[in-house]
Amino acid sequence: MKELVEVIAKNLVEHPDEVVVTESKDGRVTKVNLQVAASDMGKVIGRQGRIAKAIRAVVKAAASRDDEIVDVNIESRDEAAPADGQ
Repeated sequence: MKELVEVIAKNLVEHPDEVVVTESKDGRVTKVNLQVAASDMGKVIGRQGRIAKAIRAVVKAAASRDDEIVDVNIESRDEAAPADGQ
């Protein structure tokens, strides 16, 4: 699922080199974390969240054939960056 989310996201954003996708599994549940540049958040989420919903729907459809549950989380790289000790 990580590769699928990464391909979709990189084709949506202006800064594809800043797209980071991580994946973790817990039994049947797969958690996919998508991080994009703050300036690209609107492109990934879309108006009223339509693009984000579409990404989740495509991933859910792909996961259903493997009998998995996938949770896709979208955040900006600025929010996800660790604090520098301040």
